[in-house]
Amino acid sequence: MSTLPANLIERLDALKSQYEQCQSDLLNPDVVQDHRRVRELSIRRSTLARVVDPYLDYDAAVSEAAEATVMLQDESDADVRQMVQEEIETLQARITTLTEEIQSRLVRADDDSIGSLILEVRAGVGGDEAALWAGDLLEMYQRYANSRGWRVDTLESSPGDHGGVRAAIVAIAGEGAWSNLGYEGGTHQVKRVPATEAQGRVHTSTATVAVLPEPEEVEVDLDESDVKEMITTATGPGGQNVNKVSTAVHLIHEPTGVEVRMQDTKSQAQNRQKAWQLLRARLYERQRAESEAQRAETRAAMIGSGSRAEKIRTYRYKDAIAVDSRIKGNYPLQTVMQGGLQPLIDALIELDTAQRLAAL
Repeated sequence: MSTLPANLIERLDALKSQYEQCQSDLLNPDVVQDHRRVRELSIRRSTLARVVDPYLDYDAAVSEAAEATVMLQDESDADVRQMVQEEIETLQARITTLTEEIQSRLVRADDDSIGSLILEVRAGVGGDEAALWAGDLLEMYQRYANSRGWRVDTLESSPGDHGGVRAAIVAIAGEGAWSNLGYEGGTHQVKRVPATEAQGRVHTSTATVAVLPEPEEVEVDLDESDVKEMITTATGPGGQNVNKVSTAVHLIHEPTGVEVRMQDTKSQAQNRQKAWQLLRARLYERQRAESEAQRAETRAAMIGSGSRAEKIRTYRYKDAIAVDSRIKGNYPLQTVMQGGLQPLIDALIELDTAQRLAAL
């Protein structure tokens, strides 16, 4: 019979306490009035339940097995002993199954608990075709998010000269958003014939994707007094108000030099809110990357690390397939581009989970 080690029991007890706290907070009248907080707590409670529920079943099965073992020792009737022995064997099998399930879910608990993220798509090499490709990728992620029922909010978008986007930043929120899309960070390469190519030659273009987990405010080590805020006029193409009305918000986190500029809306208040949202996400990712780097020497680099220099996937239009460099096999290109990413992502999750379990 496989059972959970003491260090995992300790962590599971902590997650159980967090789950109970979420339950309590959701009954608090003050919290109920804050719809954003209710959404965050509901997502966190739901993700914690994926680990806590089987842990409660495991705890109950262990207690029942212990009681049955005592009963077996005290029982002299052969028929009753046989019945109790069969019950113990059934419980032991259940404990083993729950142990494997809990360990698998536990190694992903931190990722599952993050309910929102910032996704940045930027055109890479390839000129106008790279901007068109970045736009196609952005649409792919929007379709996938819509299929999962997640909320997508555009924070910033810079169109390409002939379509697509040079750069776009979106916030995606919903249960499982980070634990699924967290693998998309890296360089996405496309091999296809551009619409402007008269000779029918295949071109190779790239776009980079960065995926930043968006934390709650309390999770970020951020002193607002360290942030320099400037209100300026918007820059770039636009209507009459460009360069006349001060609505753009420019933030600089002085200790790290991280900068954010937001001018996507005509409202200074909305730009400020979006700028702080993006700054927190970038600082959180920086802090997370630093802690991950400390563990990098003891285990292989995590898939989906978000490195912009890492080519993670190639989309081959001639062959109508998408090939991910981290896993075996290929996936139907048309399905993938229409947002059908789940089979591919499930394969990445399976590989990631196996690697994390091996490191326990």
